[in-house]
Amino acid sequence: MNIDPNLTMPAAIASTDQARAAAAPRIRLLSHGFSIDHPDPELGEQLMPDALGVADREAMHGIIRQLVKASVSGGSSDEVNLSFMISMVKSIKPRDSVEAMLVAQMVSVHVMAMRCAHHLANAEDLAQHDSAARALGRLARTFPAQIEALNRYRSHGEPAITVQNVSVGDGGKAIVGNVTQHASVIVSDKSPASAARNAPKASGSRRRPASADAKREAQA
Repeated sequence: MNIDPNLTMPAAIASTDQARAAAAPRIRLLSHGFSIDHPDPELGEQLMPDALGVADREAMHGIIRQLVKASVSGGSSDEVNLSFMISMVKSIKPRDSVEAMLVAQMVSVHVMAMRCAHHLANAEDLAQHDSAARALGRLARTFPAQIEALNRYRSHGEPAITVQNVSVGDGGKAIVGNVTQHASVIVSDKSPASAARNAPKASGSRRRPASADAKREAQA
């Protein structure tokens, strides 16, 4: 069966255009700076800010320049290391400029921590070992703190609410222990003291007959 080439040509062009649009922009280091590597340079300039979570090209270039400096290894920028850092930033998907800056710091701290781990593994004396160990410890503590800061920012600073003293009716199930979640909820006070205060008191009419019966039994 013969196929008219004029019929297949538009489909091939559309497929090529889709592949070019779907290609993720990359950064190529140059002697005087860097450039965005993409089949369509103009489209790459549009896609990279979205990938980094910034609003415009100026912010995008600023974040990339900072990552380039943080990727320096052996006195010069490392394109492989930079590609890894940008890939990690894109995978976390920062949603605005604040998240973009925090995520860039997180990625940089991770890279520095791994460098300290390398220095620690190759320490030749006790002084080098202690210096690398201290730096690695500080960076290792900083990284989870940054993750927590990002989670708090993404949850709009909602406080953690600990629910205690939960009453469960017949047939219900309860979790023993503290249940903490980020949510806006109102927790009623079911403490024994509160229950005692809110419990209805016996009326005086019921106490008087009881005392009269006790008096007759004592006389008998």
